[in-house]
Amino acid sequence: MLDRFTPALLELFVTSGWETLVMVGASGFLGALVGIPLGVYLRLSDRGGVLENRAANRLLGGLVNAVRSTPFIILLVAIIPFTRLLAGSSIGTAAAVVPLTVAAAPFIARLVEASLREVDHGLVEAALAMGASTRQIVFRVLLPEALPGIVGGLTITLVSLTGYSAMAGAIGGGGLGDLGIRYGYQRFLPEVMLAVVLVLVLFVQAVQSAGDWAVRRLSHK
Repeated sequence: MLDRFTPALLELFVTSGWETLVMVGASGFLGALVGIPLGVYLRLSDRGGVLENRAANRLLGGLVNAVRSTPFIILLVAIIPFTRLLAGSSIGTAAAVVPLTVAAAPFIARLVEASLREVDHGLVEAALAMGASTRQIVFRVLLPEALPGIVGGLTITLVSLTGYSAMAGAIGGGGLGDLGIRYGYQRFLPEVMLAVVLVLVLFVQAVQSAGDWAVRRLSHK
């Protein structure tokens, strides 16, 4: 069995692992850049929020829910024209980052919104009473207080993106998912599929452990 893991195949494992790391890292970062401000606005514009605007909140919330409720494999195919517009292609690692980011942003937004809801409203009221601006409330009250929950939410997102990246490999997105499909499934090499699964499990465990450690450190502070 081990003799099937030739140097060329092992090199493919390294390359595919790097592609998965790039897809998850890039889409997680870009998704956070979009999702965190989106989540903050959803909280601020909600009932009782500093920028209460029920119409805007419902419109934005409906859009977020629509993307979140779309199965990733369908989203992957549905936005191919948008992916080609941004990445110049619909296949490859760079192209896979686009749908992964689109899937991650609304997911992060809802997790951030939920974390901000856990912040004691009395802190916000006290800040308002002292004349704090909306910017000050967000950056000095809401985000610092909700930071452990936000980091925990980002950890969950990265774990989910790992599974999504493997799914993206099924349509030429590269990464470990692509390696598992091409060699483990299409070439009838179950040991390769098993090795891919084990690598993904170890990757997820590492991400989850790092996220849990960060949450504990932030909670103690």
